[in-house]
Amino acid sequence: MIQLLRNFRELLTHWWSEFTLQTRLMAAATLVVSLLMSGLTFWAVNTIQQDAHLNDTRFGRDLGLLLAANVAPLVAEDHRTELAQFTHRFYSSTSSVRYMLYADADGEIFLGIPFSESEVQNSLTIRRRIQLPDNFAEKAELPMVRQHLTPAGEVTDVFIPLNHEGQYLGVLAVGINPNPTLMISSHLTRDVTTAVFVSIWVMMILGAVFNALTITKPIKELLVGVKNIAAGNFKQRIDLPLGGELGELICSFNDMAERLKRYEEQNIEELTSEKAKLETLMATIADGAMLIDIHQQIILVNPIARRIFGWETQEILGQNLLQHLSPTVQKELQQPLCDMITGKLEGAEFRLTLEEPLNRTVRLLLMTVLDQHRESTKGIAITVQDITREAELNEAKSQFISNVSHELRTPLFNIKSFIETLHEYGDDLSESERLEFLETANRETDRLTRLVNDVLDLSRLESCKRYNFEAVDVSATVEQTLRSNQLNAKDKGIELCQELEPHLPPILGNYDLLLQVFANLVGNALKFTQSGGRVVIRASLLPLSSPVDPGRLRIEIADTGIGIDPEDQEAIFDRFFRVENRVHTLEGTGLGLSIVRNIMEKHHSQVHLVSEVSVGTTFWFDLPVFRETATPLEPLIPEVLTLPPSSILMSTL
Repeated sequence: MIQLLRNFRELLTHWWSEFTLQTRLMAAATLVVSLLMSGLTFWAVNTIQQDAHLNDTRFGRDLGLLLAANVAPLVAEDHRTELAQFTHRFYSSTSSVRYMLYADADGEIFLGIPFSESEVQNSLTIRRRIQLPDNFAEKAELPMVRQHLTPAGEVTDVFIPLNHEGQYLGVLAVGINPNPTLMISSHLTRDVTTAVFVSIWVMMILGAVFNALTITKPIKELLVGVKNIAAGNFKQRIDLPLGGELGELICSFNDMAERLKRYEEQNIEELTSEKAKLETLMATIADGAMLIDIHQQIILVNPIARRIFGWETQEILGQNLLQHLSPTVQKELQQPLCDMITGKLEGAEFRLTLEEPLNRTVRLLLMTVLDQHRESTKGIAITVQDITREAELNEAKSQFISNVSHELRTPLFNIKSFIETLHEYGDDLSESERLEFLETANRETDRLTRLVNDVLDLSRLESCKRYNFEAVDVSATVEQTLRSNQLNAKDKGIELCQELEPHLPPILGNYDLLLQVFANLVGNALKFTQSGGRVVIRASLLPLSSPVDPGRLRIEIADTGIGIDPEDQEAIFDRFFRVENRVHTLEGTGLGLSIVRNIMEKHHSQVHLVSEVSVGTTFWFDLPVFRETATPLEPLIPEVLTLPPSSILMSTL
C-alpha cells in the first residue's frame, strides 16, 4: 500500500511537472476561485441554517409560553383529565410539535404525548423524570431552549416552567420539529453548491489534461528544441502529428533547423580551413606569436612562443597571460596592457630579460586588434622575438672592441713613448740606451703584429668561410711544429718531444689550420712551463666503436707547467682571457685558445683540457681518419670518445 501511494505520488508529480508555468498559474487561479466560491456558498448555507434554527427556537419558546399559561391553572388544581384532553387536542391540531411532557416540581413526568403513564401502568410501570439544572427553579420565569439530533431528525427542546400565583408547579417540555420549508431550501442549496464545486474541479482537470495533450506538450517540445539549437545542436527535430497553426509552426521549426545545420557545416568547413592556414602560418614563422582578448586571456599561441616562455607542457589557452609570467615581467607589462585595452595606446615595444626557464632576452611588440569598424578593441596581438643571440653578439662585439682597443693602445703607447724619447733626447742617450729603446719598440711592434694577426685569424674563423678538408699527415704537422718551437724550448731549458704511434693513418682536416692549432697549444705550453720542464705531443689511434667507424686519431699536447685553476678552466677559451691575468708573469693576446676552439669547430670536433695547478696541463682533441668516401667540405665525424681526465693527466707526468 505504501509503495502504491509512493508510485501514485511520483506519477502525480511527473504529471504536474509537464505543465507550463502559465498552465500552473491558470490551475492555481481556478482552484482559488473555486475555493472562494465554495466558501461563500457554504457560508450562505450555514447562515440560512442558523436562521432556520433561530426561527425554530423562537417559535418553540413562544409556543411553550402560550401552552404554559393555559395549562398552569389545570396543573395547580390537579385536573389531569382535562389537562390530558387539552394536550391531546393541541398535539393533534399541529404538526410542528414532536412531543409534550409534564413534570412536577421534582422532575417526575406525570403526563406525556405521544405516550402516557396510564397507557402502560396495567402491564409495566415505568418511572421517568426530567433532569433539569439545579438552579432551574430559581429562574422559573425564563424558558430553556436546546437542540439535539434524534433518529427521526433534529428537534428543538423547549423547557417552560409552570408557575401559578407565584408558586413553582413543575416544567412543561415541548419538542418542536424544524421548519420543513427552510430545511428543504437549505438542503437544496447545499446540494447545488456541492454539485457546482465538483463540476468546477472536473472541468479544471479535464481542461488541464486537454491543455497538456494538445497545447502544452507541443509548446514544451518547441521550447526544448529552441534551447538545443541555441546550444548548437542543429540536429534537433520535432515529430508530432498535429495540424493547424501548431503543425505549421513545427514544420517551420524543422525547416529552420535543417537550414542551420547545412549553414553550420559550411561554416565549420570554412573556419577549419582558415584555422588550419592560420595555425600553419603561425607555426612556421620564426618569431613567437600570441593573441589575447580584452580580459588578458590567451586565445592563440604558437610553438615558438611556448618554447620561449617554457609553456610546452602547460595548458594555457583561456588563462590569464600575466599569471604565467614572472613578477618582473608582470610589473613591466601590466600597465601598458591596460592602456591598450582601454584605447589609450595602439602599440608598444619592450625589451625584457626572461630568467625562467632559460636566460633569454626577448623583444615584445604589442599591437591592438580592432573590430571591422576600427572603433573598439577586440584583443592584443603580441610578437615575441628572441634576441638572445643578438644581445650576446652585441655584448661580445662591445667587449671585443673594448679589449682590442685596450690591447692595441698599450703597445702603441709604448712605441710612441720610446720613439718620442729617442727623437727628443737621442743625443743625450748612450748607444746602449738607444739600442734598448729600439729593441723595446721592436718587441712592442711584434706584439702589435701578433695581436692584429690573431684578430684577423679569429675573425676569419668566425666568418662563414668554407675550408677545404683533405688527407693530412699528422707526423709531418707535428715535425714542423717541433722545428718551429725547438729553438724557443732550448732557450728556456724545456724538453720538447713527440710520442707518436707508428704507422698512423692520415686524418681528414685542413693542414694550415691544424698547424696553427699545434703552434698555439705548444706556444702556450712553452710559455707556462718553467725551465727543466717537459712538453710532449702525442698521437694515437683510438679503438673502433662500430664496424662502419672509419677510426679516430687522438692528439694530446701535455706540459708540466704551472697548471690552470678549476675556476679558470671554464673561461680559458674566451677571447682575451689570459691566465697571466692571475699569475702576473707573462704576456699574450688572449686569443690563442679562442682560435684553437674555432678551428676545432670547423673540423666538427672539440678541444678538451685536463689540468692541475703546479702539476701540468693536457689539451686533447679527436680527428677522424681520412677515407675516400668522405665529403671534402663536410668531414665525417664519428662520436667523440671522452677518456677520464685522470688518465690523460697521468700520461702527462
